[in-house]
Amino acid sequence: MKELLRFAAGLGITVHAARLEPGVMGEWYEDEREVYFDLRMSPDEQVFTVAHELGHAHHGHRCEDNQDAEDQADAYAAQLLINPERYAELEQQGLHQHDIAEELGVSVDALNLWMQACLVRLRGVTYARPRLGAGQWLHRQEIAV
Repeated sequence: MKELLRFAAGLGITVHAARLEPGVMGEWYEDEREVYFDLRMSPDEQVFTVAHELGHAHHGHRCEDNQDAEDQADAYAAQLLINPERYAELEQQGLHQHDIAEELGVSVDALNLWMQACLVRLRGVTYARPRLGAGQWLHRQEIAV
């Protein structure tokens, strides 16, 4: 969470823990440049929620309640939280998805989302698409499938 908070601060965004309304995990307020997350969630849920709200900030979403905006924010969060080199190491070890997700500190759902959004597998080689934001890269990992 510390790295994520530093990242947010670098964007000029402040992050706050609060007791939010039931069913609300996080909120992004563009005008105030603030993210709120519900402090009653598990640590992994808190991290993903903050990253998700930063995704709304990145894409310029404003209080939108549509699935496309939510999907974009989820994909941004997964890319922000998952290190492709570490993923490649864990996959090469033959670990199960649940174990990989635990090692990466994300949910299995977040890992699956990242795999769908960021990985392309061709003839036994896995290619990772560039990450979002500054420092984009194109990375190739050879992974036995």
